[in-house]
Amino acid sequence: MCPTNLMASFGRAGLLAEAEAVASERYVQAHFLVVDDIASMRRVIGSLLKEQLRDIRISEAADGKSALQLLRAAEADGRPFDFVVTDWNMPHMDGISLLRAIREEVPLQRLPVLLVTAEATREMILTAAKAGADGYIVKPFNADTLKLKLQQIMAKRYH
Repeated sequence: MCPTNLMASFGRAGLLAEAEAVASERYVQAHFLVVDDIASMRRVIGSLLKEQLRDIRISEAADGKSALQLLRAAEADGRPFDFVVTDWNMPHMDGISLLRAIREEVPLQRLPVLLVTAEATREMILTAAKAGADGYIVKPFNADTLKLKLQQIMAKRYH
């Protein structure tokens, strides 16, 4: 059976259930980097991630510049991050610049990156897609929205 027909035979509910299982297994003891210039937003996103995925570690950065330093250091130490959730609008280096830097560095290119922003213009969504974002969600969002986006990213990356 061709992959397209196989995906269709699962149906949306089946595919999401399978994606959830893959996400849960893939991200057991995973290390997530949450990047946002607002500390309370980093904590909220970290809490929502911990609700969705068991036994994950969360590290935080206040901007893209410090996030890139953390990503490079973790890679050099042999303990790379598994996923990045980043705000778009931040000082020093914004989320789209961070995403572009990640996609340009061979050791980091594999990282799934989810962009979070308060804006949802067509232009921004296209810019994010062209830069290689794995997903995009708009603030404010809830646990279900985050869970669905994580499932979609896992289904796309690991199926």
